[in-house]
Amino acid sequence: MKTDEKYIRRCIQLAQNGLGTTYPNPMVGSVIVYEDTIIGEGWHKKAGEPHAEVNAINSVKDKSLLQKATIYVSLEPCSHFGKTPPCSDLIVKNKIPKVVIGTVDPNVKVAGNGIKKLVEAGINVTVGILENECNELNKRFFTFHQKKRPYIILKWAESQDGFISPKEKSEQKPVWITNTYSRQLVHKWRSEEQAILVGTQTVIDDNPKLDVRDWTGKNPTRIVLDRNNRIEKSCNILDNQSKTLFFSKEKTNNDKENLIFEILDFEKNIASQVADALYKHQIQSVIIEGGRQTIQTFIDANLWDEARIFKGNILFKEGTAAPILNGIYFKKQLIGHDELIITRNHD
Repeated sequence: MKTDEKYIRRCIQLAQNGLGTTYPNPMVGSVIVYEDTIIGEGWHKKAGEPHAEVNAINSVKDKSLLQKATIYVSLEPCSHFGKTPPCSDLIVKNKIPKVVIGTVDPNVKVAGNGIKKLVEAGINVTVGILENECNELNKRFFTFHQKKRPYIILKWAESQDGFISPKEKSEQKPVWITNTYSRQLVHKWRSEEQAILVGTQTVIDDNPKLDVRDWTGKNPTRIVLDRNNRIEKSCNILDNQSKTLFFSKEKTNNDKENLIFEILDFEKNIASQVADALYKHQIQSVIIEGGRQTIQTFIDANLWDEARIFKGNILFKEGTAAPILNGIYFKKQLIGHDELIITRNHD
C-alpha cells in the first residue's frame, strides 16, 4: 500500500467515530506523521467542538516535530470562521510543511479556499488521495451540499413471499418480520441519521416511537406525512420527546418547541417538496421507514440514494406487497435467518 493511501485510510477510520454526532458538520479524521511514524491523530467529534486537525495537532507531544511533519486529513481543512477558527490557519501557524488531503470540501464556504490558503502560505499540498472513499465517508454531507437535499435511505422488511404486512392484524403494533438482531441494527441506523420519515397509515397501524431505545445515541428528528390530520393526539409520535415535523395539506395546529407543522401540496410531487423542506431545516440525511405507499412515492420520484431491505424467515401468503425498486446491488449479508440486501440508486 502506498504511504499516502495508508495514512488517509487511517484518517477515514478515525472519522467514522463521528458518525451520527457531527451534524451539520462532516466527519473528518486527521493524522500527523513524522519519519513514517504517527505522532498525532484526531477526529471531529461534535459540531462546535474542535475539528480533526486541531485534535491531531493537540495530541502531538513534541510540537517542534510539526515543522518537519506531514498532516493527513480526509477532507479539505476549513478556511472560514464558524463555531471554531479555520483549520488552515492553524496548520500555517504551526508551520507544518506538507498537507495531504483526501477530497475537496463541497461546502461553498470552503470549496477549495482552504487549499488555496495553504498553497499561498508555501505549503506542499497533495489532493485526491482515496478520493472516492473519502466522498463515500461523507455521502450525506456531499449530497446535502451538491444536490440541495438530504441523503435519502429507504428501509423496509418483507416476508419470504414479498409482503411488508399481513392482510389482517389485530393490534395497533408492528407485526415483526425480522429477528431482534435486525431490529437492533435498525435502531443503530436511526442513531446515525438526522431524521426518520413515516406516513399516516404506519402511525395509525403501528403507533411507533421512532426512537433509538435499542441502541445508544441521539433520537432522529421524526417526520410524518399526515395529509388530512388523521393522527390522534394520543399517538407516541406526539409525545414531544423528540423534534417532530408534521406535513399536511392544511395547518390545524400551532408550532411548539419540539413540534413543527408544514403545509404540502399533495396534488404535486410530494417527495420533492419533502426533500426541499428537509433541506430548509438543515437535515442532511433521512431514513424513509413508512409503508408501501410512502416508500413508493420516493421511488417513483427517483428521490432516493440507498435502500436497505430485510427479508425475514416468515410467510404471509397475502397482504401489502413490498415496494418495487430497481437499483444497483451493493452488498448482502445474513443476520441470523434474516437476509439484508443493500442497493444504491444508479442515477
